[in-house]
Amino acid sequence: MTHACQQHLCTCFIIPTKILLHFQDQKSALLSERLRGNRDVSAQAFFGGITTGAKRRTIYDAGHTSTLPGSLVRGEDGQPSADATVNAAFDGSGITYDFYQQVLQRNSIDGKGLRLDSTVHFGDLFNNAFWNGSQMVYGDGDGTTFVGFVQALDVVAHELTHGVTQNSVPGGLVYKDQSGALNESISDVFGSVVKQWHKQQDVSQADWLIGDGIMGAESGKALRSMQDPGNRDLTWVGDDQPKTMDGYEEGGDVHTNSGIPNYAFYLAAMNLGGNSWDKAAKIWYQALPLLHPNASFKEAAKATVHAVNLLGYKKVDRDAVTAAWRAVKVLK
Repeated sequence: MTHACQQHLCTCFIIPTKILLHFQDQKSALLSERLRGNRDVSAQAFFGGITTGAKRRTIYDAGHTSTLPGSLVRGEDGQPSADATVNAAFDGSGITYDFYQQVLQRNSIDGKGLRLDSTVHFGDLFNNAFWNGSQMVYGDGDGTTFVGFVQALDVVAHELTHGVTQNSVPGGLVYKDQSGALNESISDVFGSVVKQWHKQQDVSQADWLIGDGIMGAESGKALRSMQDPGNRDLTWVGDDQPKTMDGYEEGGDVHTNSGIPNYAFYLAAMNLGGNSWDKAAKIWYQALPLLHPNASFKEAAKATVHAVNLLGYKKVDRDAVTAAWRAVKVLK
């Protein structure tokens, strides 16, 4: 008798519950928590899709309800919509697809040409966006705390990368502890890299912010900074991300502890120099299939160092990656 390997999926939100509670948005926090319980349904939807070799995008409109996927409003060959939110979702998923295809030679998020489905106008003033194991879902924000999500390319790429991770790490990454923080960090890494690639910015030109432009004027500037995790002048007043293992919170929120591997990637990219997608991103991507569901930060660090060898890069590149993980005190 053969047994299928358990696949660890996440209903992964760009806005953690603690931020919603900080801004006293109980409604979005409760809906986000309820949706986290839909993982089994998500898994069935995700693995039931038909794959192909061509880029395919579909955009649905939930009509401010919490029913998915909603009404189909734009397909791959359709004309642009009068709704700018629909077009932003379409364009963002296309740019992310192009990055994975052109830079990493990956055929969509599952590597097999999976159709990219997105739903916009989800919920009533819903302050979140998420990947549910099968598709992207975007709320509109309440216009005060958050002013929307789909307009931020790094948010789109972040959430779609959760799909890449669940299809690249054998068994997926368990969404808690260090493996969960790695899951979030990987999405931040590629969210930032996709934005840099689209803007053609090198590592010194990039802002290294996640969620820049989605927060209202009184809420903050961005969700996270990969260059300086926990710097509230760059992000928002409640940012508690650590930069090194000195600030690691045992059992803490995955969006908090992800600051450590985020900073490691930033340092590695700066050490390597040039464009983040030329070497740093390829190293992190090559490391994904070397991980396991409960991977620790140290195991991820060693996987990236080994990935340098697999890619045939030089000792100076390996030293650059190793130095980054040592700087955040994951490696000694």
